[in-house]
Amino acid sequence: MGTLEPVPSREPSAGQRAQIARRYGMFVHFGINTFHDEEWTDGTKPPESYAPPQIDAEQWVQAAADAGMTFLVLVCKHHDGFCLWDSAQTRYSVASSRSNTNVVDAVAAACARKKIGFGIYYSLWDRHHNAETKDASKDAAYDRLMLAQLEELMDIALRHGPVVEWWFDGGWEKPNTRWPVAGIYETIKRRDAQSQIGINWSIGLPENIDKAAKPEQQREGFPIRYFPSDFRLGDPLLPADPDPKLFSHAGKLYYMPWETTVCMSQKWFFNTQDTKYKTLDELEALYARSTAQDNVLLLNCPPNREGRMRAADVKLLKDLAARLKGKLPARK
Repeated sequence: MGTLEPVPSREPSAGQRAQIARRYGMFVHFGINTFHDEEWTDGTKPPESYAPPQIDAEQWVQAAADAGMTFLVLVCKHHDGFCLWDSAQTRYSVASSRSNTNVVDAVAAACARKKIGFGIYYSLWDRHHNAETKDASKDAAYDRLMLAQLEELMDIALRHGPVVEWWFDGGWEKPNTRWPVAGIYETIKRRDAQSQIGINWSIGLPENIDKAAKPEQQREGFPIRYFPSDFRLGDPLLPADPDPKLFSHAGKLYYMPWETTVCMSQKWFFNTQDTKYKTLDELEALYARSTAQDNVLLLNCPPNREGRMRAADVKLLKDLAARLKGKLPARK
């Protein structure tokens, strides 16, 4: 693997132009963490503790559509390793829980019906299957599991349409050279060429590529920490102004837009203590800054333990859409 790579360029590719045009999307964190009031569980929570009485995927996607969003990114596997689909690679999934709905399939299907782009979040770091990250001898077996799961996710999602983006996380747990980044990129691109791929904390410092460069530190020509990839991430930080777009690998420059990922309340996953929201003024300013300079905003809205978006989230999103009238991206 490793023969598919982006083309060096000072201008966005067709796939990047489409991503920039999408501009505004919904991040959906939902999984075993939802039922434990924790952001990062450690991979040991019993699958039976995941117990939504329903998965109202139609409501999630309708909330995104009503908000003026053009795409939705679903957390399919977080750092805990719990899969929202029935994976042949593990029993740590919805198939072993009290709610065996294939959430990936349900949300991808709802997105297709509503003409909302579907994206996938997948954590590279997996505290259930690969907890001992210091042992490099275990990398090859885990890499095979990861690539097999990416194939499974595409088998599900591509029945309904293309995957607009892949949001990878957790790379900081190992040096960048120990992740099969080229294999991940090729696995996806050979089946879904226009899908955009980003890995969190995408850019390194010139003196140490494995030390992440924050947005305000980034300068043209800084090294791409995870090559190949198509866009930059660094949650929950906003882009610098001016925001550089050209980053380097092996002496060549590549165009990479920035995607801001931020919560509308305080937590990524539903939490019974999470009751404080950003104000409309704050969200309007966040939208303006995040979508300027050919960049993208992904706003996190976590479903609750009933498998539904919270009423407060839905109302706030609609109120924000009213504020942003005339500034929202065009829906196709």
